[in-house]
Amino acid sequence: MRPDRLLAFTDGVVAILITILVLELRPPAGDHFGDILDEKGRLLAYLLSFVFVAIYWVNHHHLFQVVDRIDGRVLWANIHLLFWLSLTPVATAWLGETGVKAGPVAAYAVVLFGCAVAYTLLTLALLALHESDSQLAQAIGDDRKGKISLALYVSAFALSFVVPWLSVALFVSVAVMWFIPDRRVTRTLERS
Repeated sequence: MRPDRLLAFTDGVVAILITILVLELRPPAGDHFGDILDEKGRLLAYLLSFVFVAIYWVNHHHLFQVVDRIDGRVLWANIHLLFWLSLTPVATAWLGETGVKAGPVAAYAVVLFGCAVAYTLLTLALLALHESDSQLAQAIGDDRKGKISLALYVSAFALSFVVPWLSVALFVSVAVMWFIPDRRVTRTLERS
């Protein structure tokens, strides 16, 4: 199968998720510009989640530039990724509402870890379908960034019960690490 429909479906789901994220925001109660600071927790949680969803979408799109075909296993792996991404609005709302507290930060860490595991499984499903010398296999390599991300999310979960702000710092670190699309795909495409 060609990946066109999978990409179109993923684009639609991501667009809906971003819409749901923004619908959770509420205007400030007052009429002064400074009243927006009363909503800073929600705004910062929204910003972090928007960036994460955008990073997944950009890297997903980038990854599929070197994918020749998909199968049922890839479809289900992609659905698994979308499941975890769909939990982002709930985790964001809880984090934005209560602030940087152990429970919401731990839940946010679980959702981000679930997204990272799902993306890893999607990558593995794609690799199983392509030859070992394919552009995809060359682009993925040892996936060091993916492994580091998983380790940071596990650390963030553990730290959420002790120092929740440090967990948030780890979330931001992962976002910074992935903000620029994965250059491995670009290098592979340039070589061919």
